[in-house]
Amino acid sequence: MAGAALRLKIVQAGEPVLRQRARPLSPEEIRSAAVQALIGHMRETMRDAPGVGLAAPQIGQGLQLAVIEDRADYQKSLSAEELAARGREPVPFHVIVNPEIIARSEETDVFHEGCLSLAGFSARVERARSVRVSCLDQWGEARIIEASGWYARILQHEIDHLHGSLYIDRMDPRSFTSQANYARYRDIESG
Repeated sequence: MAGAALRLKIVQAGEPVLRQRARPLSPEEIRSAAVQALIGHMRETMRDAPGVGLAAPQIGQGLQLAVIEDRADYQKSLSAEELAARGREPVPFHVIVNPEIIARSEETDVFHEGCLSLAGFSARVERARSVRVSCLDQWGEARIIEASGWYARILQHEIDHLHGSLYIDRMDPRSFTSQANYARYRDIESG
């Protein structure tokens, strides 16, 4: 990819694009120079935030495209017990296009979740513990992703964005908190 990647503006809750179903991309569109550049810009924007996922609607683009990466250095602040409880392990950078959850476990987990488009807040959200996702990759090739734990949560969160949904639509409303208060009181919380 030629040229320096741009850091894009992340839109916040209230922007109409976050509440609209994004449009699918064809394999030809995915391979286009414009979409390949967009992927690079989204990767840099996600890393700069920092975040573990970024969907195109979050940067004002109504496209069924998201980038995901859960780097090991993002996990340093969590204890081994917290990592194990969340099923959280590093996830290499990858792209999902036109994703569809084709299977999900009946078993669920409830953890606090944040979002770059609701900066400064988090809430407890129940999600399937594991999912199977059909999608296209960065080059327009068909892929099936089997994910569990935190990776499954990231996928569900990003796919929700592509369908016009935010975690606040699924949250336990009494758990909604500022990130500062979550950091202050999280030891009191179970899970």
